[in-house]
Amino acid sequence: MGFLCIIFLLLVSSGARGDNSETAYEVLQEYDFPIGLLPKSVLGYTIDRTTGKFSVYLEDTCSFSIESYDLKYKPTITGVITKGKISDLSGISVKVLILWLNIVEVTRQGDELMLSVGIASADFPVSSFAERPTCGCGFDCFTATANNLRFTPNVLSSIS
Repeated sequence: MGFLCIIFLLLVSSGARGDNSETAYEVLQEYDFPIGLLPKSVLGYTIDRTTGKFSVYLEDTCSFSIESYDLKYKPTITGVITKGKISDLSGISVKVLILWLNIVEVTRQGDELMLSVGIASADFPVSSFAERPTCGCGFDCFTATANNLRFTPNVLSSIS
C-alpha cells in the first residue's frame, strides 16, 4: 500500500504538469499574477490551455494569515484562469468575522489584486504577493519563529 502511495505522489508531482516543465508559479506569472497567490506546498498542477481550466495540488490543507485575514487552502484548488482573471475558483477560503467564505474570483487591475467572495471583495497591492507564503505562518515566518524562540542563559562555571 505504501508503495502505491509513493508511485501516486511521483505521478502527481511530475506528470501533473502536463506536457511542459513549468511550475505552477511560472504559469501564474504567464497570466499576469504574482507567485504569492499559491503557498510553497504545491505538488503539481494540470491546466487546459484552451479553456483555462486548472487544478493545483497541495501537500495538505494550508492555513495562514495575510494582514488581518485568515486564509485556508484545500489540498485541491480548481478554477479557470485567463490573463488577469481567475474565476470559478474553488478551494480557497477567507475567514470574515466568524464565517469562512469561499474566494470565488481574483482579478488583477494594474498594481492591485481584487479577491472576491461574491458579495464583497478586498483589494491588495500586487507587491503583497511577491513571495510564496508558507503554510502556518504566511509571509511573516521569521517573526513567527522569532516570537517562539526561548533563550536559556549560559551558565559559566570555573574550576579552581
